[in-house]
Amino acid sequence: MLDILIIGGGPIGLACGLAAQKAGLSFVIVEKGCLVNSLYNYPSTMTFFSTSEKLEIGGVPFVTVHNKPTRADALEYYRRVALSNHLPINLFEEVTNVTLHNGSYTITTSKATYQAKRVILSTGFYDIAVNLDIPGEDLPKVKHYYQDPHFYTLQKVVVVGSSNSAIDVALETYRKGAEVTLVIRGSEVSSRVKYWVRPDIINRIKEGSIKAYFNSNLQAIRQHEVDIQTPDGLVTVPNDYVMAMTGYKPNFDFLRKLGIVLSDDKFIPRYNSETMETNLPGLYLAGVVCGGLDTHLWFIENSRIHADMIINDIVAKR
Repeated sequence: MLDILIIGGGPIGLACGLAAQKAGLSFVIVEKGCLVNSLYNYPSTMTFFSTSEKLEIGGVPFVTVHNKPTRADALEYYRRVALSNHLPINLFEEVTNVTLHNGSYTITTSKATYQAKRVILSTGFYDIAVNLDIPGEDLPKVKHYYQDPHFYTLQKVVVVGSSNSAIDVALETYRKGAEVTLVIRGSEVSSRVKYWVRPDIINRIKEGSIKAYFNSNLQAIRQHEVDIQTPDGLVTVPNDYVMAMTGYKPNFDFLRKLGIVLSDDKFIPRYNSETMETNLPGLYLAGVVCGGLDTHLWFIENSRIHADMIINDIVAKR
């Protein structure tokens, strides 16, 4: 029987593995996708807000020539960390159920069944997009994920959202020759947009290079146009692609299936903030999954400490 089964092979799952390894505990990391799957699915041009030292895990230095690490830098770093430390990781294996019986857990996956005394859930939130729930959202032209701006050259692109992902998409596709329209629910670009990017988008809007509708919502999507509800009434705009950068959320159904209690408003899981243990004994949360719908509260830099908190609690109880 394993001491720990870690669900999720992202940066925080790896950090939990490193802490468990240092404590001499037996463990396996199970990841349904590739290594650091969420980071792999980030845009190819993505640059982190954090500096490299704030993305470090397990005391392993993150060396890069960039002031702000790129997606490629991060993939190289976390891959090196996993391989050099010989972490036991099973990739492309999805956990389907976790049950508690007589003080230990049975973990069922798409490939195997495991027995473990403790479980750490570090599954992130990037796999499930927040839908617009409007007519036409199921059309192939609607994208909730974004890889590279070149694809949108000479296309009419509507970008929904005002945070980092939306603003990055708007600026990058504009600079590759797209005709960009921003639809923003609030009265301004989000204050959480990266400080070196926010002036750029504001200036592009002011000069008219990017059209922005504030206090507005996308109402309907059709094959060659969209409807936008604005303060001045309904506006129909010619369109080739809709980039719905409306955010993502944890797999709440999976958390409920396991028996983790969620709050009524923002679906925040119940856990001890000092040990990260949930309402289920021996089942811990780590990383952004702790935030419920408030996915902006937790990042790699402020949740990597969860690894030591959890392992210290497990060791103390052992």
